[in-house]
Amino acid sequence: MTKSKATGVIARPGDTIGILGGGQLGRMLAIAAADLGLDVHIFTPEQDSPASRVAKRTWVAPFEDRDALREFAASITAATIEFENVPVDAVDLIEDEGVPVRPNGETLSRAQDRLAEKTFFQEIGIEPANFARIDHPDQIQPELSRLGGSGVLKSRFAGYDGKGQVRLKGAIQPYPAWAEVGSKMAILEAWIEHDFEISVIAARSATGEFVPYDPPENDHSGGILRKSTFPSRATPAIIDEAKRLAKKLADELDYVGVLALELFVTKDGKLLANEFAPRVHNSGHWTQDACFTGQFEQHIRAVCGWPLG
Repeated sequence: MTKSKATGVIARPGDTIGILGGGQLGRMLAIAAADLGLDVHIFTPEQDSPASRVAKRTWVAPFEDRDALREFAASITAATIEFENVPVDAVDLIEDEGVPVRPNGETLSRAQDRLAEKTFFQEIGIEPANFARIDHPDQIQPELSRLGGSGVLKSRFAGYDGKGQVRLKGAIQPYPAWAEVGSKMAILEAWIEHDFEISVIAARSATGEFVPYDPPENDHSGGILRKSTFPSRATPAIIDEAKRLAKKLADELDYVGVLALELFVTKDGKLLANEFAPRVHNSGHWTQDACFTGQFEQHIRAVCGWPLG
């Protein structure tokens, strides 16, 4: 797994930025890049994707198409991703072609595996909800009891927007629950009776410059973000601690770009990490209108090696 060490300017106005993924976040990134004088090429498996409509050129091919990825890499100066489930092999191939990808494959590998993510949180001193690794349905009930009798069973890989997870409480039928998360490796997380949830969206440059936004308060339904409210109910002390945790995460990852750290605020004011997204985030759309430098421009600046806004 390769890791770019470039810390200076790697792209200038007139150069071409590549974006892996063609969704709505990719579209917003492409618009921000164009506003900064950059051309944008998109690589996506989807025909007629939102991002392709605003890009100079689009490659439509599977992420497993190594020849197409090499051709794409040859056309760009630097690359980024618009969603965290881009295959790590695709990112590594582009870096092997001499094109820095920010964030890199090492970061994506942690974000794509919920067990690796939670373990990493613990290793760097960020507290998640209690959790257990689940490799077989017969483990579910004993671990659920150990975690207090209430939890969420989640697939370890490829979960997003509430997919691949099921709420469990008390005596349960483990095999139907296992089937609901795809009958694959899973993680069981203790249910958190939290007061509210916030997310810290922050940018970090290759030189370690760190610029966080104040966190919005997020409301989810069915595992999907429905509303972000800014300012949140978080106290100044909670906001400062949330930003500290986000900086800790970004520094330990040697992260470049914008990321989001989702945090539960418990009823006694404690912060517990839910997950992190190595990309621009839906809870940060407000930054486009409320801030001098929104999250999409900030991300492009970091990817290019420019000073942050």
